[in-house]
Order: sequence, then structure tokens, then C-alpha cells
Amino acid sequence: MTRIAQSTIQELNERLDAVAVLNDYVRLEQRGERYVGLCPFHHEKTPSFMVNPDAKLYHCFGCGKGGTVINFVMEMDKLKFPEVVELLAKRFAIPIVYEGGGYHNTESQHNDKRVSEITELYSRVAKSFHYFLTEHSEGRAALRYLANRKISREMLEKFRLGYAPAERSWLFPFLTKKGYSQDFLASSGLFTERHPGASFFAKRLIFPIADRYGKIIAFGGRLLPGTEGPKYLNSSESDLYKKGQTLFAIDIAMPQIRQSKAVYIAEGYMDVIALHQAGVSNAVAPLGTAFTDAQAKLLRRWAEWVNLVFDTDEAGQRALEKAILTCRKNSLACAVVMNMANMKDPADILKEAGEESLRNAMQNPVPDLDYLLLRYKKLFDVSTSEGKTKAVSTLLPYLETLDSEVARDAAISRIAEAFNSDRGAIRADFDHKPAPRQGKAPAQARPITMDAELYLLIAVALNQHLFPEFRTQVSLNDLESPAAKDLFIAMEECLMSDEFGMNDLLARIESDNVRNFLVAQAVLTQFFAKPEQLITDGVREIKRRCLKKQREKLIVELHIAMNQAEMPNHYEDILAEKKHIDDELRVLVLDGSRVSF
Repeated sequence: MTRIAQSTIQELNERLDAVAVLNDYVRLEQRGERYVGLCPFHHEKTPSFMVNPDAKLYHCFGCGKGGTVINFVMEMDKLKFPEVVELLAKRFAIPIVYEGGGYHNTESQHNDKRVSEITELYSRVAKSFHYFLTEHSEGRAALRYLANRKISREMLEKFRLGYAPAERSWLFPFLTKKGYSQDFLASSGLFTERHPGASFFAKRLIFPIADRYGKIIAFGGRLLPGTEGPKYLNSSESDLYKKGQTLFAIDIAMPQIRQSKAVYIAEGYMDVIALHQAGVSNAVAPLGTAFTDAQAKLLRRWAEWVNLVFDTDEAGQRALEKAILTCRKNSLACAVVMNMANMKDPADILKEAGEESLRNAMQNPVPDLDYLLLRYKKLFDVSTSEGKTKAVSTLLPYLETLDSEVARDAAISRIAEAFNSDRGAIRADFDHKPAPRQGKAPAQARPITMDAELYLLIAVALNQHLFPEFRTQVSLNDLESPAAKDLFIAMEECLMSDEFGMNDLLARIESDNVRNFLVAQAVLTQFFAKPEQLITDGVREIKRRCLKKQREKLIVELHIAMNQAEMPNHYEDILAEKKHIDDELRVLVLDGSRVSF
């Protein structure tokens, strides 16, 4: 397989903006020279995820994960190293050169090209659907339906709504005339498997589904009232579209979610559009599934608070209970909109009562625990011990999701008060769980302690262009710290292999402990202001220490020689060597120019 040239990787490392890339995944706030945010790798409420934009490294002081921007994207998006390099190079307009000097097509490039071709096709088809809705006689019934639902023309344009005509045979020849091959169209997801020339969507109001960048990746279709068939029909899942990892209107809602740090989650397309029309522009919806962990993690990059707006029927309330647990498991604070004006959903409120009523209905949502207590008081007869037991046992999964003992203790007190129960008994029920099986504890790595020598090697590691000169003045044998030696060896291997990037260096460090320590220190400490002076001072100290050790050894040899019956022949040599070392030490103290970078 053709490899990406080292020159491309080096240019990417120099030009990429770490904060810009990581901010797509984690909402970062600047604090001094660093940026902090909530770690995407574990649940936390106090930010411990830190980014150093100069070093282009990240480290979480909560879970210990850290590394380069490329490492981060690899883990978050489950991509391989070459795929991330190609992705980021494209983002920062860096030409990708491959070994041998060519610009070859790799499998990743082929996939990237296909994704681009599919999203371009979907964009064109969406415009055609939009034309049928807004300009063609076939779309008049759909337009009347939207007008009856009080959906404005502004929302129709904003959400790029469309209509798929009843005739299923129009789209295939229309696209082949545009130059698309039959094989490509057959695999596009726009046509049925049994009849490749027949459009998948027909006689339906069309909702384009976009990723967070606004690229259309799928479609949802709704039958108009009075038409037979499944009410909703969605594009099949593909490499491009995973419904459990996508949220309807995420691209439109993103700016307000970032600004408010809050999001409204409704159940369907029409509910989300109604909310946006009422001015609730941070509303999104799952896509025909329950609210998933993947969707919660996606939102947690930008939001801290979720307001759930689910249907008031029993199915909607059951889905709401599950959504609460999903939010809490993923460290999202949660509330429930209950003031639904005696109507089923936001779309109904807009239709029957108007925008202002819908906007008012979204005010003052109820905290999730308050909602659950009210719900279980209705579901169970809590005037009896049996009913209380059922209600409490139903709430135990909620208590399990709370990641703070203080919050859990407060919730137990609320439950005890609501059900007139003993809080100690509720706590005992919660604690009375089978203990997890304990395997053999892994051996703990010895903690690394920072000393002057390790500090010096970290400074060199973060300024690798100085290592070639550094190694002419300091050898591996001059070092005492095991961690410092690990760093020296890794840099030596990178130099011998013509590897210059931080990704290469981190990959060469064998000890996870040393690797994580390096990244953590790089994020916390400033090694970039005057690295040459820092390294010069460090090298001088190592030379001084090594010379002193040699001097002490010579002094011992001199004492041994003087206590012998006859002075050994090499006595004068030992004395001369000691004098030379004394002179070297004197020069190091008086003339720092002997060691410089």
C-alpha cells in the first residue's frame, strides 16, 4: 500500500490548528495560554481536558488520556492514521504527497471521493424535491398540508423541505442524463433494491437529513394524510448515514446549542421544525430510534443541558424515561417540558395555538427527577408498601446514572420525602447490589517524578529540531533517570528513521507511563518560550554532574594509591586527569558559552 510521504505529515503537524480541530469534538474555553473542556473519553462535570495549542497536544488529568491531534481524531472517529492525515490535510488545504513523489489514489481517497459524490448527488436530488414542492403542481397537496400545519415559507426553505412525486420512474433517467452511471445510482440508496430504476421515495413530503456540517447524508419521507402506507420512511443506513449517530437539524441548531450550552430534543421532524419556527432554534430530534448514547455524546461536545420534549402519550413517556437515563449516563443535566397546553406534541401546539403558545410551553421545564416522581406516583399506588417498593426500584437505575455522591444523596432524600419512605432504607436498596467480580489487579507502574534531568529531556522532546545538537553533547550513559533515558532512546530512533513529528515520537516511546507523563507536562508547562536557553542550562548541569562523578572516582583512586607501600606508576596520570576535570568544571562555571544551542 502506498504510504503518505513524511514531508506531508510534517507539514500537517506544522500547519494544523489544534484548537480548531478539537473544538469540533469538545467545547473548549481559553484559560491563559491553554484551552480546557469536558473530556470526551469519560464522564465529568469539572473540566480536566486541557489543550496546548503550541505543542498541539491534549491531555485529560481525569482519565489520563492524551496525545496529538491526529491521535485524538483517530480515537474519536475510529479512523486509521493515514485516513486522519488525509482528512486533516484536506481540511487545511495541504497537498498529499505519497512515497515516490506521486499523488496516488488510495483506498481512503477512493472512499472520500465516493462520499463527496454521494453528498453532491443528494444535494442535487434535494433541490429537485424542493422544486416539486414549491414550483410543481405535484407538490400542491404537500404545500397545503404544511400550510395547514402552520409551517412558514421561511422554515420550508431553511429545512430544504421537498416532495417526491408519485411517479417512481422519473428520477433514474433524470440523473443518468446528468451523467451519473447506472451502477453508481443503483448503489446510491435512492432507488429500491427490487427495481433499481424505481425511486425509493414517492408521494411523500421529504425531509433532508444533514450531518453537522450541513451536507445531506440521507432523507426522511412522510406520507400525506389519506395516503396508504407506512407513515414515515427513511433512507437505509450506510457508511455515510448511521441513524443512531445522527440527529435531525443538528447543522441548523448547532450555533444556538454552542451559544446557550443547551438543547431541546423532540421526537420528530415536524416537532423540530415547529420549535424552530417558534424561536427555539436549538432543537433537534433522533431519527426514528430511541435517543442513543452516541447521540448524547455528540451533543455533549457543545451542550451541558438537555430539555426533553416528548409526546404526551404513553409511548412518548416511556421513551422519555429512557432518554433521561441516557442523558444522565453521559453527564448531561436534564429537564422535561411538561407544559404542553394539553396537546400531544410541539407540532400540534403550533397548529392549534400558534408560535407564542409553543414558545411559552417551552419555558420552565421540570427537573428530570421531579418528572419521574410525578410519573411514578401516578403509575404506582405509593400509599402501600408494595407500591413504594415498585416505585423506588424503578428509580434505582436513575440513581445509578448520577456521577456524584452528593447528587445521589440529595436524590435519595427527595425520593424518601416524595414517597414518605425511610431514606436509609432507600440507600440500602441502592447499595444492595451484587459486587462486581474482582479479577487480579494489574501491576501498577511506578509513578514518575519530575527532576531536572527529566525536565530537560522533555524540553528536548518538545523541540525535536534541537535533538541532533543535543546528542553531540549528551549521551545515553550520561543520564540517570529511567524516564529520561526512554525519551532519549525514542528520539534517537526517530532521528535514525528520519521521523520528526510528535506522532512518531509518541509511537516510539515504549512506556505508556512515560508517554502520558510527557504529554501531561507538555500541556501544563511552558517549554516553548526560550527552549535553547533552557536546554543549554540543562546540558551544562548534566556535564557538571558527570564531571563531578568522575572527579569523585579519581579522588578515591588517589587515596588508594597514596596508602600503598609504593606509589603506583599511573599515579601521575590520575592526578593529571583530576586536574583536567577541575579545569573543565571551572570553565563550566565561569564560561557558559562552552555549552550553547
